[in-house]
Amino acid sequence: MAEDNNVAVVAKRSKLRRYREENLVSKAELSRKAGISPITLGRIEEGYPCRIDTKRKILNALGLIAKDKNLIFDEE
Repeated sequence: MAEDNNVAVVAKRSKLRRYREENLVSKAELSRKAGISPITLGRIEEGYPCRIDTKRKILNALGLIAKDKNLIFDEE
């Protein structure tokens, strides 16, 4: 069962990180635009959960709207 959890964490990390890297946005730039710490962004990219308002900040910083959340975050 632990392996299943690790797979889910990698999938969550890669979705946000892949989008950020495909759009040539650094972690520092995104965290600054979103108003969150780079450490928090790193944790989210590693698959740790975050609050809805943090997700909204990240989406806004990437120029996305709430409907686009599935491009960045997995459903919980």
